[in-house]
Amino acid sequence: MTTAPETQGERGTAREALHRARALVDPALREWVGRLPAPVSRVASYHFGWTDSAGRPDDAPAGKALRPALVLGCAEAVGGSAEAALVPAVAVELVHNFSLLHDDILDGDTTRRHRATAWTVFGSSAALLAGDALLIHASRVLADRPVWPRTDTGIRWLSEAATLLIEGEQTDLSFEERSHVTLVESLAMTERKTAALLSCSCALGSLWGGGSPDQTEELRRFGLHLGMAFQLADDLLGIWGDPSVTGKPAGADLSSRKKSLPVVAALDSGTAAGSRLAELYGRPEPPEDAQARAEEVALLAALVAEAGGRSWAEEMAEEQLGRALSCLRAASPEGPAAARLAALARFAVRRDR
Repeated sequence: MTTAPETQGERGTAREALHRARALVDPALREWVGRLPAPVSRVASYHFGWTDSAGRPDDAPAGKALRPALVLGCAEAVGGSAEAALVPAVAVELVHNFSLLHDDILDGDTTRRHRATAWTVFGSSAALLAGDALLIHASRVLADRPVWPRTDTGIRWLSEAATLLIEGEQTDLSFEERSHVTLVESLAMTERKTAALLSCSCALGSLWGGGSPDQTEELRRFGLHLGMAFQLADDLLGIWGDPSVTGKPAGADLSSRKKSLPVVAALDSGTAAGSRLAELYGRPEPPEDAQARAEEVALLAALVAEAGGRSWAEEMAEEQLGRALSCLRAASPEGPAAARLAALARFAVRRDR
């Protein structure tokens, strides 16, 4: 399945939606982070890019704000307002950043958004606790100004999505201890680790915007397929992305022997390149010498491509994007919100960072 090419106009529409979401969400995020105990708040503020390692005001690169933008866009798509859906938008961004703080520790990543990760600055224990605090705060945000039964449903959905995310992360970690992982297993893990929260974001937006059950279900499925496509794009960037743009070291996923989707597709290909890749992936440690390590990463990337992992991931990302856009149309979104959500979807999958 193929989708229409992204236009410059659409890219501008998507960027505008992301910037608007960041502008709406950040003040509330700062307020909630400010309610945390000072040592925890300091770590979280650094992670969000608001302060430097000494706690001084900073303006470091922020995240994309895709999940809040989806919440706000889906609320508008069913006839509600972005402002009315600000509460769930803040909540999903807190859950997302909880996962990033934990991911960086679990994966040993030392760079995020062009600067040192929180755990490398404050220690893994402090970063872990900051992530825990953000997760707990997400439910507090939803319950702060309750509107029953919407609030009860929202807390349940977000809790379920966070649980699936954690399950997906645990499964992903278990893959590191196995010599063989199937594509079916990897796709199921991705649905939990990444797609569950994007799916929940869209459903929460519809719920707060007053969408019908049918609209909410279609938008939930829109987010699910978008989440799958998003992770495929992320995995491709993890191997072939430009470090000066992504803010992450080149080939970090390959160096750490991460079984990302393109890698699993290559390992499962039955090709000579896939067998050679499996042999190299079986080595416990990458070379210590920086030049030798860089050469090995280049070789691994070439083998993934030669075994068909890259082309499979690119085609699957487009297929999932097409499914997402079909679900979006089925939700009968109103007015400009439809164009914004479609633009966001294409931008998220065809991004360079």
